[in-house]
Amino acid sequence: MSEVIHREIAKAKVNLSLKVMGKRDDGFHSLVTRMAPISLADELEFSQGDDYQLECDTEGVPLDETNLVSMAVRLFERETGIQCKWRIKLIKRVPHGAGLGGGSGDAAAVMRGLNKLENTGLSDFRMAELLGEIGSDVPFFVYGKVCDCSGRGEIVDVVEWGHDVTMLLIKPSFGVSTPEAYKAWLGASELPGVDYSVQKFVWGDLLNDLEKPVFMKYRFLAEMKMWLLAQPEVAGAMMSGSGSTMMAVVDKDSAASLLAKARQVLDPKLWGAVVKLG
Repeated sequence: MSEVIHREIAKAKVNLSLKVMGKRDDGFHSLVTRMAPISLADELEFSQGDDYQLECDTEGVPLDETNLVSMAVRLFERETGIQCKWRIKLIKRVPHGAGLGGGSGDAAAVMRGLNKLENTGLSDFRMAELLGEIGSDVPFFVYGKVCDCSGRGEIVDVVEWGHDVTMLLIKPSFGVSTPEAYKAWLGASELPGVDYSVQKFVWGDLLNDLEKPVFMKYRFLAEMKMWLLAQPEVAGAMMSGSGSTMMAVVDKDSAASLLAKARQVLDPKLWGAVVKLG
């Protein structure tokens, strides 16, 4: 194994607010969303090689051209004219189908890494512009800061952030398809007894328009949200992105015990993580 020359951290994200404004002519949906990077992150290791090669420490992750990392590599090559001769190892910690942007964060991280290693001087704006070709939320990850995003997600405005926020993330064993969630948005209705109202904090609002379509199909996620909101340790709770991760605003000292309680009451196989925002 050749020596690791460079490492990039690919932080995951949560959507603090997500408003779907309607469907666009290009088939995408117009969004207004505030996204925040979190301390949970994948890692990419770059080693020199004869040509581009992708490997991963987690089984089941595609290593071909369908991986967003490979797509970002090809965008970089097209933009700069430089052939990628790096072996990239992806160390996965962000679960798939979780609404946490794991693959999108990886794509942005590989673009940042290649830009540094090849000294190509691409601006954050240009990298974000390129990465918008492979995913609506990928441009956000270039900046690594709390951002307000609009359009289909590709218009990014960095937000001043000086808040100390801890969240507990919990996710069941199943994931949710983002395209399916948006497809079902228009005809979705509220489930009886489920609270979809805005939750207000000094740092912004918790609101997610995708809860309606996703909860209609996955009732357990609605049950998870309502259980979290009923806990005295929880100041607010909501689904992140298109799910299936539920997030709860908690005090850092009570997060671990709340995770243990959630596994005991909801599902012993829940994935969980305690994260910081920003």
